[in-house]
Amino acid sequence: MGLKKRLFTMAAMACAVAAVAVVGLSGKTISQEQEESIFSRGKETIYFWYTDETLADYLGSAAVAYGEAHDVRVIPILASGLEYLEEINKASIRSENMPDLYIISNDSLEKAFLAGLASPISGESWEDIKEEYPDAARLAVTYKNKAIGYPFYFETSALLYNRTYLEEFAGSQIEAEWDAAEGEAAMADFEENGPEEEESQDGGSGQEGDNAQGDEEAQDNGNLQGSGTDSAADGEAAKEDMEALVNERVKGILPATIDDILNFANEYNAPEQVEAVFKWDVTDIFYNFFFVGNYMNVGGAAGDNTANMNIYNKDAIDCLKVYQALNQFFSMDTKEISYEKVLNDFIEGKIVYTVATTDAVAKLEEAKENGNFSYEYGIAPVPDINGELLTRSLSVTNCVVVNGYSDKQELARDFARFLTCEYTDTLYSRTGKVAARYGVDYGNANLQEFVNEYEISVPMPKMVETSNFWVELEIAFAQIWDGADANDRLRQLSEKIMTQVTGEPYTETVIEEEEETVDEVEYLDEEELRREAQEETGE
Repeated sequence: MGLKKRLFTMAAMACAVAAVAVVGLSGKTISQEQEESIFSRGKETIYFWYTDETLADYLGSAAVAYGEAHDVRVIPILASGLEYLEEINKASIRSENMPDLYIISNDSLEKAFLAGLASPISGESWEDIKEEYPDAARLAVTYKNKAIGYPFYFETSALLYNRTYLEEFAGSQIEAEWDAAEGEAAMADFEENGPEEEESQDGGSGQEGDNAQGDEEAQDNGNLQGSGTDSAADGEAAKEDMEALVNERVKGILPATIDDILNFANEYNAPEQVEAVFKWDVTDIFYNFFFVGNYMNVGGAAGDNTANMNIYNKDAIDCLKVYQALNQFFSMDTKEISYEKVLNDFIEGKIVYTVATTDAVAKLEEAKENGNFSYEYGIAPVPDINGELLTRSLSVTNCVVVNGYSDKQELARDFARFLTCEYTDTLYSRTGKVAARYGVDYGNANLQEFVNEYEISVPMPKMVETSNFWVELEIAFAQIWDGADANDRLRQLSEKIMTQVTGEPYTETVIEEEEETVDEVEYLDEEELRREAQEETGE
């Protein structure tokens, strides 16, 4: 099953299941629900489908809040199973409790629109709210220059790092620099003034010496009276100064490029428990895509234009060659690695850097509360490849769509706007989902870093013709990681996808690569670095 289908395929529940879902949200028995419906027949009712059960309580409370304010009955229905859009289509044709609106990932919007299941937002209405969203959110819900969904929440990837390790490394660097500076100053003083003369030991210093000694003792006694307070204050000030220096140094240590990570790995004297400086799930395209995200164009900015395709190009090849080379340094067994295992290793302090999605924040905070995570952590942008080759993460935006078959579109649109624009302050705390709009206070700076990454991310394309692209790209990444020629493999991928898009056999012009004229930098692997560090310290 393609990544596209994996993201949106769920089956709808039958009408009887829908009734049970409503009862589950309200806490009433079926007979009570039937009795209440008799007395509320005059109320307008809209049905709202979704597939993620973690949203159940949140959507139930949103429905109640909106209903009380507008005298409207909103019924959220949890749909499960396969072929989510197909079931929405069937329910729409039957016209019995059809979904007036529903949640779907942005990559399925073209399919929904072409089936008549997505009604565009009016230009005036969209103009009123579009500035509340990052570019990635606006592009994600755009199809053929029309907004056909309300951005709700998103997922993307960013760099997760062990801040405690970086602070310790920064502190050791600063102290080493201080020691070196003191040594240089002492040497300079020695070269200028020669060795210090020893004080006379015969006690024959005379009256002048005695007076000097008395003055020193008096000074010392005076100093002692305030020494407790002064030394504590001085110690606290020194601590704050050191913390400020460490914080500033950590900013400089945070990697802007993959090269920075490699250089850090060569310099870092890792604690015994650290097994990898950089480790991520190389088997999942969501955590790999950033390597080529800035140079692969699949459908243009909005991902909806088959005439705007550029998969096979020199920059993308160069990025994949760097990706492949990392296997020689950060050796990882693809048969044993997974995102869950990587995150658990990070929690146990075995990894310094990894690539994570927004769910990592909640898991780390929970581990902290349970006493299973004894470090500080941080989120940063995914690093570029180097000074010339840039990176961009992939993102998927779940949005609320108004059904084109609904006869209550205005009412459904009003609730969609309420849910995605006004009722988002507790979205994360109650569901773990990060809102796709600006202005939400999460109380955690790391979540804001994910928002920053989302803002410049590449939205998943929505073209039906490229629905298998993600699985094919994931296969290509796996083969390149294991040694396949990056140029040949990327060309084959492009030819396959372009044949699907154009409907006829497509052949790429082979990109000839220049011979390398500079010596390659040879990096020791992490195990060798660890052994060398142990030999130097005598452990």
